[in-house]
Amino acid sequence: MSTNNGKFLAAFMLGLLTLYAVMMFAKGGLFISKHEGDTLHLLQMLLRMEDGDWPHLDFVTPIGIFAFAPIAAFMKAGLGVGHAFHAGQIFVAIIFFPAAWWVARTRFEGVWAYLFGATILIFSVALVYGAGDDAVSTSMHYNRWAWAAAFLAISAAILPSQAARSARGDGLVIGLAMAVMAMIKVTYFAAFLVPIVVALLARGGARTLLWAFLTGFAAAVLATLWVGTPLIWLAYLRDLLNVAGSDVRPQPGHDLSYVVSAPAYLGGSLVAILSVIFLRQAGRMTEGLVLLLLLPGFFYVTFQNFGNDPQWLWLLGLLLIALRPSGPVFNGFGWDLQKAITISAVAAFAFAMPGFLNLAASPVRHFATDVERYTPLMPGSGVHEDLQTFAPRAARVDVRRAYDGPGTLFAALADKEAREDTDVTFQGRDLDYCSLELGMVVWFNAVAQDIVDWAGPGASLFSADLLSSYWLYADLEPLKGGAPWYYGELSGIQNADYLLVPSCALSAATRKKILDEVSGQDWIDDVTEVRRTPYYTLYSLPGKAPKRVVPPMPEDDDEDVAKQSDRTKAQRTYAPAIAAITR
Repeated sequence: MSTNNGKFLAAFMLGLLTLYAVMMFAKGGLFISKHEGDTLHLLQMLLRMEDGDWPHLDFVTPIGIFAFAPIAAFMKAGLGVGHAFHAGQIFVAIIFFPAAWWVARTRFEGVWAYLFGATILIFSVALVYGAGDDAVSTSMHYNRWAWAAAFLAISAAILPSQAARSARGDGLVIGLAMAVMAMIKVTYFAAFLVPIVVALLARGGARTLLWAFLTGFAAAVLATLWVGTPLIWLAYLRDLLNVAGSDVRPQPGHDLSYVVSAPAYLGGSLVAILSVIFLRQAGRMTEGLVLLLLLPGFFYVTFQNFGNDPQWLWLLGLLLIALRPSGPVFNGFGWDLQKAITISAVAAFAFAMPGFLNLAASPVRHFATDVERYTPLMPGSGVHEDLQTFAPRAARVDVRRAYDGPGTLFAALADKEAREDTDVTFQGRDLDYCSLELGMVVWFNAVAQDIVDWAGPGASLFSADLLSSYWLYADLEPLKGGAPWYYGELSGIQNADYLLVPSCALSAATRKKILDEVSGQDWIDDVTEVRRTPYYTLYSLPGKAPKRVVPPMPEDDDEDVAKQSDRTKAQRTYAPAIAAITR
């Protein structure tokens, strides 16, 4: 492509990114309408990083540091979490910008170069994770970033360059993209490493591979220096092994065979397999082989991500367009392979189109949001009130209970084995099935403040549930060494003052697993119930004397009130938010 075309491509990409940035920041915050639990999970990690904690070293998570660092950096600079999220996404798009421009310019022709460049930017700044649900959500933003990095590395490795060959440029792109994948979600790195190496070696790209290795190594060294200790990598590995060996969430959605062969996925799988055959019949032997090697990785990453959205189909369409023959080529059946590959690309685009359009349009939908129907996710948190959630979801507290317990019309027909994954007996007390379906913001706020009013400030909790977000809403301490989202093991429980057992958990199955594991500890006899309410039960843990019971803080105690953080002072009640919703 000519220099002028490269300039036009850069101008187009810059214009698109500027448009998205203006729409995001002009809204005055981030307004989500779904996945509050995922957002609270993200908030725990971001606020801890803002206070100086590091993932893996200070809390447990299988997600890499780059998934949070771009957002946390802007929070440290003084932005509220809503604006910091927008700024972090724009920052990631800026990091990807030169690599996206390079790959688009050297691997694609005409409008396809512009589409590839736009694709990377859209995956960087979208406000949904994909699929067809158009509700604005922060959920799994890191999956989008990792897909964008994967698109860059795979395209640079598998597609022949249309410009003067540059081992250094390609190596920098591939090395950067692989480093980003490793520092976001190692699943992507592991799934695509071998096909990318094979593609480079098969094309005689040993120098490119060397540059990619040096770039990735330099990125790892810089990350280590930034954190300040090489132990970050051992801690990361420990967290990954913890999740891999856990049975709490062995898969976040459908099983692997489903995402390959179920009716919703089979069409895309068949298109991919046929594409391998057509490419090899058209003389693209190396590219066909590499695509075949990529398919298990595509399937596995889709299986491993919540929602099981096959984002790779959009990339498949772009790859096929770039690899189709320039003229008619016929196979042994007399089929024109140029047309066959083109049709395969169109089919891949068709399967991927709903998710891609959802990603592309999400910032526009967010810009058009009616903010009057939203309320702060952390009411009274000052600068962080720029993160808001759909008010009816925040204010309603809905639970799902078992309806076949003792004394009911259905008791005689109840099947205890049908509830063996959720019902649990702990400390001689039967806990029947009950799950919190809606209103977790109100739940965390009210329960957290009730605990502080009873026990005083400063306690740390180990929650027998998926999330432990109570410290966001009252003067409680985050659990040192704990897991913001429970994946397995009793991480950090030795540092907790209390074990909190909710009467209605976000996940009754997780509550059972945790309590069964606690019951199997040799210190279980030292676990003592200290407070029971209709909503939760607190147990003191071994070596932790119960916190002093104190009366609620007097309203006129200005000296003590002044010592609280802005977040804690205003979070003592959710009443203003409810009033705003109902007025």
